[in-house]
Parts: sequence; C-alpha cells; structure tokens
Amino acid sequence: MLSPYRVLDLTDSNAQIGPMILADLGAEVIRLEPPGVDHESVRYHVYNRGKRLVEGDIDTPEGKARLIDLAKSADFLFENAGPGVMAAKGVGYEELVKANPTLVYVAVSPFGQDGPYAGHASTDLTLAAMGGMAALNGEPDRAPVRITVPQCWHHGAAQSAPAALIAHHRRLQTGEPQFVDVSVQAAVTWTAIQAMTAHAVQGKNLERAGTLLQLGVLTLPLVYPASDGDVVFAAFGGAVASVVNWMIADGTVPDSWRDDDNWAQYDIMVLTGAPVKHPMDELLGKVAEHFRRYPKDDLFKRGLRDGVTIAPVATIADVLGFEHLEAREYWYSYELPGGRRVRIPGVFARPQETPLKAPNPAPMAPTAVPAPRATAGGLPGATPGRLPFEGLKVADFSWIGVGPLSAKYFADHGATVVRVETTNPPDRLRNAGPFKDGVMGVNRSQFFAMANSSKKGIVLDLKSEAGKQVAKDLLAWCDLAFESFTPGTMADLGLGYDVAKQLNPDIIMVSTCLMGQTGPARSLAGFGYHAAAIAGFYEVTGWPDRPPAGPFTAYTDVVAPHFLV
Repeated sequence: MLSPYRVLDLTDSNAQIGPMILADLGAEVIRLEPPGVDHESVRYHVYNRGKRLVEGDIDTPEGKARLIDLAKSADFLFENAGPGVMAAKGVGYEELVKANPTLVYVAVSPFGQDGPYAGHASTDLTLAAMGGMAALNGEPDRAPVRITVPQCWHHGAAQSAPAALIAHHRRLQTGEPQFVDVSVQAAVTWTAIQAMTAHAVQGKNLERAGTLLQLGVLTLPLVYPASDGDVVFAAFGGAVASVVNWMIADGTVPDSWRDDDNWAQYDIMVLTGAPVKHPMDELLGKVAEHFRRYPKDDLFKRGLRDGVTIAPVATIADVLGFEHLEAREYWYSYELPGGRRVRIPGVFARPQETPLKAPNPAPMAPTAVPAPRATAGGLPGATPGRLPFEGLKVADFSWIGVGPLSAKYFADHGATVVRVETTNPPDRLRNAGPFKDGVMGVNRSQFFAMANSSKKGIVLDLKSEAGKQVAKDLLAWCDLAFESFTPGTMADLGLGYDVAKQLNPDIIMVSTCLMGQTGPARSLAGFGYHAAAIAGFYEVTGWPDRPPAGPFTAYTDVVAPHFLV
C-alpha cells in the first residue's frame, strides 16, 4: 500500500511504533543506528519488524553525512531525540529540508517542541499524571494509578503515523516540506475523552471511580465476579432482557420478573426517570449473584450464543490462548536470536484489495546504504486548500466511538464528513454524559458532540427504500466511507462493500467492529470497555488486593483510531 515511499527511522524504543505502522503498510523503512545497539529484546523485534538497518552515528561527521545523504531520498523522517537535540547536532529540520525540500519530518517528544515544559524530564508515570490518564484510573479512596504496562509513549508513537500521513497529504497538495510536532502528553490527554471538558459542560469533573461507567445521570458497575475471575457487562439495551431470562431459568429471580418491567428499554427508562418496579441496584445485585455461579468463559460463550456482550477479564495467558485470535491467525511465530520462538502480534488491519503481508523479521545486521531514489514531492496542478483534507468527501455510517473518532480526524483536517444517523435507536453516545448543565437530552451530550465535531449530519431510516437510496447516493458521492455495525449488517441492508464498489469503483470503505469481520466471536457487539477486558488491560490496572480499577471508560476506543485512520 505504501510501497512507493521511503521512511528514515531515527527513533528509540519509545517511538518505534510509528515507523512500524508504515512498515506494516508496505513502506520501505530504514533504521539508522550507531554500532553496538542491543537487538536482543522481544520489544526490538516486534517494533522493528519489516525494517532495514543502516549503521551511522550522527555524533560523528561520517554519521552526520550519512544521515543527510539518506534524507535526500526519504519521504518521511521520524525522530524522538527531544526538542532542539537534532538541530544542535546540525541535522534538524531546517538543515535536512535543505537536502530534501519535500521531506515530512516527524518529531515525537514528551511535551511537544515548545512551551514551558518542552524540556521537562518525563517517565511513563509522570506522562500518565500530566496527561490526565492517572487522575481517572484507580479507586476514589486510594491514590491514582497508571495502567501497569507502559502506555503513554505508545499513544504518542502510534499517533505519529496518521500525523505523518496527514502531513503527507498536505505535502502532495503544496509540494512543500512538513514539520509534524507530536506531543505524548497531548496524545495521552485524548484517553480522557468525555472527561476532558466535563467541568465546562456540566459544572463538575468526572472523577476516578474504578470500573464504574459514568453516564452523566447514571453510574453503572462494569466488572462482576465470576466463579474463576471477573467479567465485564454493561446493563443496558437488549442485554438486560436476556440476562433476566437467564436468571429466571436458574432461579436467581422468580418468574414474575419476566413481565415486571420493560427490560429491553430498562436502561432508557432509568436514564429518563420513568418508573420501574425493580430499582437498578436490585437488578445489578441479582446480576452479580447470577454471574458468580459460572466460569467467565462460560458466560462469554453463552453471551455469544444469545447476543449478550459479556467479556472475560483476560489475563495475558487468556489473551495468548484466545480462540478467536487463533482462528483469525493473528499471531506470528517468530524466532529470536538463539533459536527461541515466540508469538508476536500480527497485522492490525485487513485491506481487501491490498492485503498486508506477514511482517519480515527485524534486522539483526546492517545492510548497504540503499540507492538514491525519487521522493514523493507534490502533485502537479494540485490546488492547495486551507486544510490538508479539503475536497475529500467522507460518509460516516459508524456510531458510538471508534468509527466516529476516526472520521473526526478527516473532518478536523478539512474533509467534508456527512454523519449518518437513525432515530431508532439514536447513537447511544447521545444518552451518555456529561450533559450540558447536567440536564440529559439527545442534543445535550458532550460525549456525542466531542466525537462528531466538524461534521455535517443527516437522519436516515436505512430500513426504508427512500433511506437506502439516499445512503447509496452518499456511497456514490464519497471518497471514503466508515461503518461500525455488527459484521454483515451493511450487506443485509443492501449497502455493503460489493454494492458500494459498484456505485463507486474508487471508494475506500472501512468496516470496524469489536472483534473484526471474521472468527468465532465476530458477532460480539460491544464497546471499548469490553475490548479492553478481552485484550488484557483490565487485568493490569488497579490494586493487587482488589478487582480491576480501570482503565477509564472505553479505553480501546482511543487506541484503535491511531491504526484505523
């Protein structure tokens, strides 16, 4: 996909994910390293797969000259040396664009290239604190915590890949070099999503509350003990009705519960203050009693069978043995130096027309300096807009988190993005706070507004012929379409990729859902907190003597867009 492009990678282990993403997408990525760098760690092999290695110490005249020579034929350069460090060595942005006047130069640093904290010392712990992540993770009666596996540099580094490609789009319009300043702290702040501006919207902050789901006017527990661990379950939507039937079947509640409340609409009734016979606390107490009787994998599989999203809180061993990932052939067997074999994560997306290949091994020995080549430059006759994606047309059929947040990248950078909604049901984020002035309403949700700013909106009934026709008109009009329904839903509506491609042969259509389009768990319809549990994040956040205490809200909803965009 990116095979025409050359990337020069000067990052250390903190920021190697950005160039790795471009390598996974087919770019030629060349690491320039001084002699003697340790290549034994598993981390090195995961994040440098598919790259080439060239030796060069930029603290020497020879290494400096080699860097400048390589930069002449590079389309992108990534570094995380720190503000001003490369310039002090005589090989910063100003010097390198003299050698290559169309270079995209990406600098990742803890707090950005300027400002009062630009030179501040940092660790994962301090970045989690100063980015706002730690304040929201943990329990209210104890000190804040971070996610135990370091996350902050990962957010900044992963953000550097779409940032580089957005700058590349601008470079194609103008033929001018681009400097991309990626702040890890700023990237971490996005993990707070709806908490970022809660005080300004509702008059009070969202505070850390373990794994309680804070919906503005309703707070729900997410983690429930099973007989052999924990599961994540959100008591809203049709899931409540199904679980009530399970509880009646095994005697947790009497049969009279079946008709006591409108269980399919129970959460909406509670949110809107409508009368219910069984208060939420009573319902959730019975759910907890029911779940404690069964192993977490049994609850997960029963949920798959009945269309109820129950996610096991997975240990690392659970993740490595997860049947769904095995069926999707996600893991790659990889041989480390000395012959030890390990499994490493596979490709992060599955493009139909340009499949991503299994990554080549990370380089262990330097290769010859690659031959010069032409760089991308600009597009002849391109008309630069005010923003990089001006003129790009996007149809956004997605909802909740990942899809809308991904489409927002394009909207914020100038694309015309049309957000398609239905009123039955409306986007569930409209029912989630914080709400303006603390008053619930479908047009008062900051959570929804935050994920959909810069977009236009239209309401369609996609089950009606008239609605489908407008949707087809949008598919014929757009360059890019997003959808995030359960696999097969768009095809069942007559709006799947095959139809879209007939209407618009050049369309890029992105389908994103919790578990992907294939595999035994593909039908699992859930949210970022379910994905975070399955991926192992809940297991490593909190205190050893208590159940999981984070990560805050739908954590993977702020991870996936870095890769999806």
